[in-house]
Order: sequence, then C-alpha cells, then structure tokens
Amino acid sequence: MSSSSNSPDQDAASNPRGFDLERLEQELAEAEASLSYSAELPEAELAQPLQPNLSTAAPLMMVETAFLSSTASLLWLVSYYLSIGPWMRILFPVPIALVYLRWGNRAAWMSAVVCGLLLSVLMGPYLSLLFFVPYALLGVQLGAMWRRRAPWLTSISLGTLIASFGFFLRMALLSLFLGEDLWSYLTNRITDLIQWGLSKLIDWGLLGLGDLGEINLTTVQIVTLAVVLCSDFIYLFTVHLAAWLLLERLGNPIPNPPRWVQVLMDEQK
Repeated sequence: MSSSSNSPDQDAASNPRGFDLERLEQELAEAEASLSYSAELPEAELAQPLQPNLSTAAPLMMVETAFLSSTASLLWLVSYYLSIGPWMRILFPVPIALVYLRWGNRAAWMSAVVCGLLLSVLMGPYLSLLFFVPYALLGVQLGAMWRRRAPWLTSISLGTLIASFGFFLRMALLSLFLGEDLWSYLTNRITDLIQWGLSKLIDWGLLGLGDLGEINLTTVQIVTLAVVLCSDFIYLFTVHLAAWLLLERLGNPIPNPPRWVQVLMDEQK
C-alpha cells in the first residue's frame, strides 16, 4: 500500500540540513511586504529627521562632563604645583563653560561640583575652594552667557564681578590663616605707588609739593578697588579671546567679539 504523503525519514533525506522551506518563504514574503510599505510612504514622512536616542545621550553627557571636569582640575593642579605660568589661568573656566555649551545648566553645575570634590581629595578643601571661587563659577557664568549669545561687554562685566569676589575671598581666607591683615598690606603698597606717581608729577612741574600730603585712606581704597576691577576685566577679556579662538575649532563657537577685535586679529593673521 502506497501513501501519497512522504514519511519523516523521506523528508529528512530530501532536506538534509533541516531547512523549514515554508517558514523561510513566509519570512521572505513578510520582508517584501514591509519594503513595499516603506516605498509607499509619503515623502514628507521620509524627510523627517530621526529623533535623538536619549538612551545614548545620557551616557555621553556623563562621559564628557567627567572628562572636562578632570581636565579643569588637572589644569589647576599642574599650574599650582609646577608653576608653569600665569597664562594657564586663562584656561581654568573654559572646560566648564564648554560643558554648558554642549549639555546645558545642570551638566555645568555638575562639572563644577565634581571639580570641587576632586580637588578637595587631591589638594585639600582650601585649594579646592580657591578653584571653585571664582574659576568654577566663572565657567558656569560664561557658558550661560555664551549659550544665550550675550555680547562680550555683558559677559565680561559679570565675570569681572565674580572674579573680584574671588580675589577678596582669597584675601580674607589668607588673612585668617596667616593671622595678618592682607588688605592693609595691599593698601599700603597702593599708597606707596600713588606717592611715587605724585612725586614724578611734582618733578615734572605738574603738581606742587602740597599735593603729597593730600592722600587719605578712602582714596587709596578706591584706587585699590579700581586696580582689582581693571585687572579682572583684562583677565576676562583674555579668557574670551582664548575661548573665541579655541571653541570655534571644537564646534561650539561663542559670540563674535567687537568689530575692532576682529579687525585686529585679521591684521595679526
């Protein structure tokens, strides 16, 4: 008696590798249907950009924040222990500002706190505080101003106030640790500078001898404050100039400088 259907042994012999031909044909049919469906989509839907994958953006933000935080901390540590030069102060707030430009306010504050904690472990809380105020705060402030495309004068002016606050905080802490009034020492040096300038003017015949005795404490303190503000204003200008030249090459440009700065840089090139 013959049977119209093949036995399992005959199926295995005809299909030695165990392929399921019917399932394979079904999968091919489904693939062709999906391709034909995507080809029939309107062009407006095909032209829509892909949405960013938030599951990969969060780890990337953490990695960049940690890397730039360690970079800022390393710059401070190398500058303090090796005394390479005061020019490195220009770069102290730039990594944290770059974090703000790339990832926003929360990541920038996270970077500033990480820098403070890392330096507190490596160098102690005092030196960590000296970095946090003003350089970490400057990084957050500059990043916020640059991301909002604020003009240079606005960001430099606000940064000057933060840097001056950091200067007086450093002086207060040093006076507390050393047991001496460093503000009085600074005002005495400014008084000597003013007297030297007045003596030169008297030698040139521009002032009389009676002008040497007209220096009072209020005038000296005002001149001292003006010197500190002027020094910090120049420092913030150099930070802006360095960031303008550096961050543009990294794909995160800051607002353009005033016209006279661009003309001067073009002449230097």
